Amino acid sequence: MNRIAIGAAIAALGLAAAVTISTITTTEPVNAQEDATGEFVPVRPGQIEDPGEPRFNTRGWSTDFDISAVPFREIFSGGPGKDGIPAINEPRFESIEDARGWITGQGPVIALEIDGDARAYPLAVLTWHEIVNDTIGGEPVIVTFCPLCHTALVFERTLDGTVYDFGVSGNLRLSDMVMYDRQTETWWQQATGKGIVGDLTGAKLEFVPSQLIGLDQFAEAYPDGQVLSRDTGFSRSYGRNPYVGYDIADQQPFLFDGVTDGRLAPKERVVTLGEQDSDTPFSVPYSELRTVGVVNLEFEGRPVAVFWQPGVVSALDEAFIDESADVGATGVFGAVVDGQELTFVRDGGEDAPIIDEQTGSTWDVTGRAIGGPLAGAELEPTGHGDHFWFAWAAFVPHTSIWTTEGIISLGGEEQS
Repeated sequence: MNRIAIGAAIAALGLAAAVTISTITTTEPVNAQEDATGEFVPVRPGQIEDPGEPRFNTRGWSTDFDISAVPFREIFSGGPGKDGIPAINEPRFESIEDARGWITGQGPVIALEIDGDARAYPLAVLTWHEIVNDTIGGEPVIVTFCPLCHTALVFERTLDGTVYDFGVSGNLRLSDMVMYDRQTETWWQQATGKGIVGDLTGAKLEFVPSQLIGLDQFAEAYPDGQVLSRDTGFSRSYGRNPYVGYDIADQQPFLFDGVTDGRLAPKERVVTLGEQDSDTPFSVPYSELRTVGVVNLEFEGRPVAVFWQPGVVSALDEAFIDESADVGATGVFGAVVDGQELTFVRDGGEDAPIIDEQTGSTWDVTGRAIGGPLAGAELEPTGHGDHFWFAWAAFVPHTSIWTTEGIISLGGEEQS
């Protein structure tokens, strides 16, 4: 999808034309800076000495722009003004049966469950709003989706006892959405959950485990679950994709003027483990997962399993999401049940079941045993992400890549 087409897509979201940016670089943070008297004073965690002149509009913001963790040259307008893409603040839900009236079984949804409260957020809606402020099982959360980076992430929105509400700033950094909270108007990086400009710079939102799966898969795991309704209070073409053809893997991303990591195609979908500050972050390409169905890994000292199963279409392919190609669903889980470590394999082709080698039980992509001696057991979800490769590599450049041939490290070395 070319820049003109993406520009039209952004206009369809109610935004103005996007701008061109210069090459993105990074600046290391410092621990102190010199004030007007020549004295050195402490700098907040992650704050840099001089972020430079803003290239974005600061009018209408109460953000403290004297505090920043990133150079201002890295932040630019994606076209909209503040709340030009409106977050959903009072989400309404409907039954799975009602949702089937406008979403097919392969329609992509962000699914999560907290304390028995299971909810699904269709990308058919989130593509147009990008943020939902919600409370699930008594836990205030923010459900987010950045179409340009294909980052579908959920965070707690309680920080140090304060519940924050979030909106879309209209700005981008490394092609990723910059969010803001309405209490302090601090700016937050969606891909990392970190405060980057303003009073809460250096603070971090906690990730909440979630999955990007199909409506049918959600229904099988959570038959009494709820689905975000199209009754949002806004008039949008829910179910249409304003980014037609954007997920072609080898095309350059839109509004990303940095250097892409050539180990994979820029918009190859990857499952990610770890965070920006992790010592050993991992990524597993969907293309590799599609081949094997399951990957058994040791991650941060414990065994985990990465699942892939068909049954989910792309939200960024055809003009109507439901007519798009099947890209598959993923899940990441701790591979231990009742103290027993399990290893998993796919018994056949893409449609074959995933089984564990220890008991022969059958498992689905949501981590539930649906047959065999362990039927009814559930694996513990592990926080992970589903990103376009360029976006994950931009924020976590030291990531390693799992392949069927071995592990590819940052320097390109392959380890068996």
